[in-house]
Amino acid sequence: MRIAVKKRDGQLSNGTIKIGAVAKHFGVSVDLLRLYEREGLLIPLRSPRGTRYFTQHDFLWIGTILRLVREARLNFAGIRRLLALLPCWEIRQCGFNRRIGCAVIADASKPCWANRAACCLTQATCPEPLRSYVAVAEKPANGQPARRQGMEDCYFCAVYRSAPSCENLKALLAASPEPASPVPQASFE
Repeated sequence: MRIAVKKRDGQLSNGTIKIGAVAKHFGVSVDLLRLYEREGLLIPLRSPRGTRYFTQHDFLWIGTILRLVREARLNFAGIRRLLALLPCWEIRQCGFNRRIGCAVIADASKPCWANRAACCLTQATCPEPLRSYVAVAEKPANGQPARRQGMEDCYFCAVYRSAPSCENLKALLAASPEPASPVPQASFE
């Protein structure tokens, strides 16, 4: 049985918006949004059939990406580098011991959601959604591609959700809480 869903300006009743309506809103092609996804900049929600859906958070992030490309003249590598500078250890409130040897912090060329598998393989202390990505990658569940499940885990991560604020990292750092463990003071006595 098929259920009719009322749409208003491409928005479904649950607040999500299909990729075509998003592309039309921003005056870009659907292929460009798919390219942003392939380049690791954008993580859309997916239906069981693979249809891409976006939320209001995604609207903010897509607008930020377009400003970075059009106004700041950054290419994909530049945007990935900027995203890699997001202080994920503070956003996720990782302790000092957990940060030591973290593959995500060590790789400053791409954001943490592009490094999630490497992080999980090297650290037993990674958050549960990241560890579940490795398990899903080894054995796909429900016939869905493993990458899609892992990407959905990253979609809800606080670090990915803070990506639109990458335009102003200084403000983000100023608003972040104090470090989880204080840095020992050097004594020169």
